[in-house]
Amino acid sequence: MKHLTKVLATTALVSASAATAAELEVVHWWTSGGEAAAVAEFAKALDATGHTWVDGAIAGGGGTNAIPAVVSRLLGGDPMGATQFNHGRQTEDLIQEGLFLDLTDLAEQEGWRDFVFPSSLLDSCTYDGRLYCVPVNIHSWQWIWLNNDAFAKAGTDVPSNWDEFVAAAPALREAGVAPLAVGSQAWQQAGAITEVLAVAIAGPEAWEQVNVAKDADVAAGPAYAAVFEAAAAARDLAADITVTDWNLATAAVIEGQAAAQIMGDWAQGEFAVAEAVAGEDYTCLPGLGVNPVLSLGGDAFYFPKNSDADVEAAQLELASLMISKEVQVDFNLKKGSLPVRGDVDLSAANDCMNKGLGLLADGKILAGANIALSQDTIGQVNDLIVQFWNSDMSAAEVQEKYAGIIARAD
Repeated sequence: MKHLTKVLATTALVSASAATAAELEVVHWWTSGGEAAAVAEFAKALDATGHTWVDGAIAGGGGTNAIPAVVSRLLGGDPMGATQFNHGRQTEDLIQEGLFLDLTDLAEQEGWRDFVFPSSLLDSCTYDGRLYCVPVNIHSWQWIWLNNDAFAKAGTDVPSNWDEFVAAAPALREAGVAPLAVGSQAWQQAGAITEVLAVAIAGPEAWEQVNVAKDADVAAGPAYAAVFEAAAAARDLAADITVTDWNLATAAVIEGQAAAQIMGDWAQGEFAVAEAVAGEDYTCLPGLGVNPVLSLGGDAFYFPKNSDADVEAAQLELASLMISKEVQVDFNLKKGSLPVRGDVDLSAANDCMNKGLGLLADGKILAGANIALSQDTIGQVNDLIVQFWNSDMSAAEVQEKYAGIIARAD
């Protein structure tokens, strides 16, 4: 609490304008157990200032339901106090419409570019040289989560890479364990294939050629042929268990119904709530144990413009708190993500978080798809992968269609 008071006292831009306490409705999509525990740290920090956090959670992983609702409210003249988006290009049109509070002065006064690491995280918040959001974490898709007891039950070693996992699948099934849990939502299936398997199987360089350079020839070539063959294998391995939400797939792994899940490091928050211990109860493999790397995904908060000066003061206070040292640590330890600050004490980090911190320190990072691709392109990819996942479409056919989307990508 002393630290929070100090943060506010030294942030003149914020403190000078904070004349009256205000209620701040904050819209987000963090509703699972681990997510709720993490977002409560933000709410606690804001409430400690005298302002009031009004929770506007909208269920639906990846913002599936929240983002359309937020956009509708903003365009309809009904702004909330703050709203979550992912790092990337989701807000380009909204920024162009002038709907968000400009945070540039606050960021410059507090020196965000001096401690945000990597500093490129602020680039996705920047438009025409002005800053419109506060990044709060680094989330990477590049993980597979393994239940150690499931492999012991099957009489096999815990895999160290994707090929070993695939090889263990028959023994897992013989032991009554579903090899892989994948939720039925489009973003989960597409993420597992075009984000994780693509990086692990084709490699980071090929992934960047496809997603950043929009090279359709690479997408149609042999490196990505192997990706979609692996995707067909994953589709088969996931056939034994049906769930919808990502956290239900994580729960299946925690409970030993399934042996593994390809999912971003936000899954770690669910393991924490279940009091599972990294390295003992479960194993995490970045890059599927093949190409360990982090993708720079994650979450940021934007603050819609409001004519009420007291609300604006509360918005600036919340932005400052979200990126402060203490809140960054408290939030990210519960969320399972990495902090956006390079100057915080993470001695309490577990085995999996330390793996991520090591990759970050070594510069083994690449842009996330939300940063590299437009929302229109991402939507086309998601639709294609859903069609593939729920049919007998061949690896060759889905690759051809995928390369066509990349050829048209913006």
